[in-house]
Amino acid sequence: MKQLNNSGGFIRLFLTVAILALVFYPGIRVGMPYYRYSAFKSEVKAIARLELSDAERIKAQIFERAKELKVPVEEKGINVTIIEKRVKVKTRWSEDVDILGVYKRTLEFNIDVIE
Repeated sequence: MKQLNNSGGFIRLFLTVAILALVFYPGIRVGMPYYRYSAFKSEVKAIARLELSDAERIKAQIFERAKELKVPVEEKGINVTIIEKRVKVKTRWSEDVDILGVYKRTLEFNIDVIE
């Protein structure tokens, strides 16, 4: 009776999974802050487009969206001004990205929207 030796298949599978993990983990760690920035910016544009009532109310809505999206921005760091039926929103924040202690970088994000 012939015995199958599949140890080479296991090693190949293990190496493939390890390489995929080494590629995808940094991509997710760096990509998530950019995803949050993009989602938050589109939410800020939508709120600025639909609201014209009160700057403090707009600021509170934007801050609530920031908390929902886990964007590390403080409420006092959100500037909302209403000028001639146009809403201007400015804010900025930074996020630290650390990939296994090997790669560390601070990403800076700015939002300056006029709707």
